[in-house]
Amino acid sequence: MNTITNPEVEVKVPEGAELIDDVFYVWETRYGLFSSMTKNGRAMLTGAYRENVITMTRWHLKCEQEGTLHLYTRVVGGSSVGVDL
Repeated sequence: MNTITNPEVEVKVPEGAELIDDVFYVWETRYGLFSSMTKNGRAMLTGAYRENVITMTRWHLKCEQEGTLHLYTRVVGGSSVGVDL
């Protein structure tokens, strides 16, 4: 595991990670999946196919930058313990 020293935070880059678009890293996990994280160390996505993880990480970051991510976000279920606090 490589370490990138940043004055604000130290980011541990997984071994074998590839920097994509000089913005985020993608690597194969020990379980055969692919994960991504930003250069700042924020975990992003995990998926079965490398190219899909790259595509969706780009899309997610673009939506964050444009402020449109909320248009694609929804709560699928809710939970309640049946007690009002």
